[in-house]
Amino acid sequence: MHAETLQDIAMMHSDALLQRAAQGDQNAQGKLVQLWYKRIYNFGFKFFLDHDLAMEVAQKTFISMCRNLPSLQDLGKFKAWLYKIAMNYCREEIRRRQTNRSTPFDRVWNVESEQSPRWEMSRNRHDDPDRQFQRNEVADILHAALMAINEDQRAVVIMKEYEGLKFREIAEVLNISENTVKSRMYYGLESLKRILEKQNINKDTINYEL
Repeated sequence: MHAETLQDIAMMHSDALLQRAAQGDQNAQGKLVQLWYKRIYNFGFKFFLDHDLAMEVAQKTFISMCRNLPSLQDLGKFKAWLYKIAMNYCREEIRRRQTNRSTPFDRVWNVESEQSPRWEMSRNRHDDPDRQFQRNEVADILHAALMAINEDQRAVVIMKEYEGLKFREIAEVLNISENTVKSRMYYGLESLKRILEKQNINKDTINYEL
């Protein structure tokens, strides 16, 4: 599901980079931002379906990263730590908007269709136009469906299916047990399944190319 790219390899073999960044090396910190910015931005965008909020979450996350990285005792937990910072800023925005309710699917669909950039799905640049159109349409529906589920479940589904975090890492990010993570994952996917079935979208159609 998650193809290993050169960027992924760089992230997974960045112990020396992390150590330099933790020691205050600004060049190393800048490299970390370069490596992780797209993923943190995408996390924020999938969570809020809003470019400006995703940009804000990403910017705040990396400012906090540079400021607090020297205090991270276990650099091996950097990935979970970084997503935890991003998640905290997402929660801060939720509190600011004073709403914890999920967004109606039809409302999100209208916003997604008219205003928001498309999700990045696994695409082949040589796909024929009809197939590409179908992929885009499914991506839009899937995106809107995610926005319609409970925010706690949405966070887990995004981190597991899109960001590739392990259940243990998600538990660290959210300060909950692994069993609770798995429960939210299960109910989140069940909610998505019900929403997508109403749109005549099934597992075979999207092939879960999250």
